[in-house]
Amino acid sequence: MSLFDHKISELKSLIHKKEISISDLVDESYKRIQEVDGKVQAFLQLDEEKARAYAKELDEAVGGRDEHGLLFGMPIGIKDNIVTKDLRTTCSSKILENFDPIYDATVVERLHDAEAVTIGKLNMDEFAMGSSTENSGFQKTKNPWNLETVPGGSSGGSAAAVAAGEVPFSLGSDTGGSIRQPASFCGVVGLKPTYGRVSRYGLVAFASSLDQIGPITRSVEDNAYLLQAIAGVDKMDSTSANVDVPDYLSALTGDIKGLKIAVPKEYLGEGVSEEAKQSVLEALKVLEGLGATWEEVSLPHSKYALATYYLLSSSEASANLARFDGIRYGYRTDNADNLIDLYKQTRSEGFGDEVKRRIMLGTFALSSGYYDAYYKKAQKVRTLIKKDFEDVFENYDVIIGPTTPTPAFKIGEKTSDPLTMYANDILTIPVNLAGVPGISVPCGFANGLPLGLQIIGKHFDESTVYRVAHAFEQATDHHKAKPEL
Repeated sequence: MSLFDHKISELKSLIHKKEISISDLVDESYKRIQEVDGKVQAFLQLDEEKARAYAKELDEAVGGRDEHGLLFGMPIGIKDNIVTKDLRTTCSSKILENFDPIYDATVVERLHDAEAVTIGKLNMDEFAMGSSTENSGFQKTKNPWNLETVPGGSSGGSAAAVAAGEVPFSLGSDTGGSIRQPASFCGVVGLKPTYGRVSRYGLVAFASSLDQIGPITRSVEDNAYLLQAIAGVDKMDSTSANVDVPDYLSALTGDIKGLKIAVPKEYLGEGVSEEAKQSVLEALKVLEGLGATWEEVSLPHSKYALATYYLLSSSEASANLARFDGIRYGYRTDNADNLIDLYKQTRSEGFGDEVKRRIMLGTFALSSGYYDAYYKKAQKVRTLIKKDFEDVFENYDVIIGPTTPTPAFKIGEKTSDPLTMYANDILTIPVNLAGVPGISVPCGFANGLPLGLQIIGKHFDESTVYRVAHAFEQATDHHKAKPEL
């Protein structure tokens, strides 16, 4: 049995009883990475020397002081688009392959305050653009459940590392499903918090109005611990919300009697596999057995979410990625004769195909003569999608459906068809457009691959989302299954 089969609360108890040390946990992490990461390829950079030194320092503090951080001694992996001081941050892109940040992202500072130990940086789709982690500029991460399938994306490395037992939990980022979709594919728990709940300062921007950092863990309880540590307003991020952070752990009561669940008919419609539908219906039976009720509802503008998302996110990406020009930092071409050439060649050589595709789409949507027809119209539809959620939440506590239409697909299966790949996020994208919180928890298997149940809540009501997810987890065994590597 791995030490990481224990929850955070159990590990902390073992540390304080001196039955294990923090150095043991860090050893376990690096030993497991050495054993399996050659197959899984979740990590890009390791911070071994610093992690071991910090573990030793924390071990000396055990018993020596009354107060310990919320994540005292817990090893964590961090997605490679979250900047870490003196630890290379590349966004899995050649254009940033030599970038060593001089400061920490706010979430990383908060992890330090909680006394977590950073193990290393995790692979992802380049600049978080993708649904399979096949768009990384460096390596393709594999799904620990079946090494021939994708782990999902863009936080594929973050989900695969947790599923493979390399770290007990990790941070990812979610722009259109990039935490929940890989969590579903890898059979772990992934939360996208409400937009503004967690600071984005130090997250390399893809689409600023959609991006949100969140936790990927083995259990709902651990997820609540991690969100507790990183949530809250930040003066460095004007979009972080000045809203009180409740005690998420106290929400894990297991009691959902009288809770009202909405099930959108659009989330069980065309394109959603029979296994995914079935797993959701079985999950609803479990929740009914715990005293909740459910009804079918409609989110009528969901069908426009995919087009809306790709226009808005690509437009924001084209503006955000203009800073990577070969002048200030990052990769610079050797083949330029003049300034225009320098920009053109640097970006041609430094960016991968998917990033170029989205920059071009976004630049087109923002250009004169097309702005009103595309970008402005997409913003109006976004408002309608948000209104759909608000209308449903007037009468219901949570919305439930599958996280993804199918289980993980084979590596290479969809790379030649970007539109089919984009459709993979059809069930997660509306949540980002509306800015509400959503979690994916394991709810079954199809052909030996995990399926996820998506639970969506009201703005800043992560507590209810956790309460439902935890009650479901306690009543089922899906989260106990582990891949055989």
